[in-house]
Amino acid sequence: MTLDELRVKIDSIDDTLLKLYNERMELVHQVGELKNTTGAPIYRPEREQAILNRLKKQNKGKLTDAAIEALFLEMFAVARNLELSEAVAYLGPEASFTHQAAEGKFGAMSSYLPISSIQGVFREVSKGAAKFGVIPIENSSNGIVSDTINCLDQYDLKIIAEVMIDVHLAFASINDDIKKITKIYSKDIAFGQCRKFLEDLGLDEVEQIPVESTAKAAKLALKDETAAALCPAVAAKLNNLPIRFNNVEDSSNNRTRFLIISNFENAVSGNDKTSLLVRLANTPGSLVDFLNDFEEANINLTKIKSHIVGGESLFFIEFSGHQEDASVKEVLKKHENEIKVLGSYVKETDDV
Repeated sequence: MTLDELRVKIDSIDDTLLKLYNERMELVHQVGELKNTTGAPIYRPEREQAILNRLKKQNKGKLTDAAIEALFLEMFAVARNLELSEAVAYLGPEASFTHQAAEGKFGAMSSYLPISSIQGVFREVSKGAAKFGVIPIENSSNGIVSDTINCLDQYDLKIIAEVMIDVHLAFASINDDIKKITKIYSKDIAFGQCRKFLEDLGLDEVEQIPVESTAKAAKLALKDETAAALCPAVAAKLNNLPIRFNNVEDSSNNRTRFLIISNFENAVSGNDKTSLLVRLANTPGSLVDFLNDFEEANINLTKIKSHIVGGESLFFIEFSGHQEDASVKEVLKKHENEIKVLGSYVKETDDV
């Protein structure tokens, strides 16, 4: 087949794809109209995951699983935006890791609202200024994010999905002479994540200036030829800040888990995780007795983290299963005065 013949065939396939995309969008619109009459949410993470799983399983072509996810998640986002114009609030600014996590779940076409604090994200979703919120919950190097736990306790919102991303940092500066760098901007935890790199380059004694986000660090470094930033590569590129070194984090397995919050509950998907906040009586054996009930019900606990909120001890607990599973409902009912169910959602990972 000649090049021109191949191009004609590709054009014909594109024409067919366009027709099929429009047919799909029309059906999505009809689904949206039905949901509007019942008040059901347009975004169903468990439904999207089921579609992706089905397509990956039947795929026999050149598309990888990652390619299938990229193509169809963006199509899901386009479909949602045809039906609603609700914003996605995230811990900003633009090009932060949380922004990347948000786009990974909602696609590039969604309407995004950068917020300067985790509590601000919860507040905007709670009052309806945004339908969804994206916030970090834990990092493989730095552990649980306390502000997120505090807000999960304070606000009556639900976890509807989780996102896991690999965290890679770049060393970026307008100055190509490392010896002339006198200050480095970044988020406080990033300095610890890049300690060995800074030592190797003799930059461990250079002034480290913590700022609200790694994305803001890129903006600040752009204004000062004696400054550098530890920031996401996408933030450096967005601000035209030259990248001098890529992937400068000490650990190659540096990952951050993010939560999607909203005001509705998910249906059972068959591959769910449930998150709880638990307050127990300060008596000997109370935690053991509580955990034994889960063991007896054959519920697999995947995370138990203690936390202090307002001087009071509580536990952030996660397990495999949905809150509507029969065995789970029985345990939750028994401890209903001690438990706040944060949500059940499709499980992407057991841990960071």
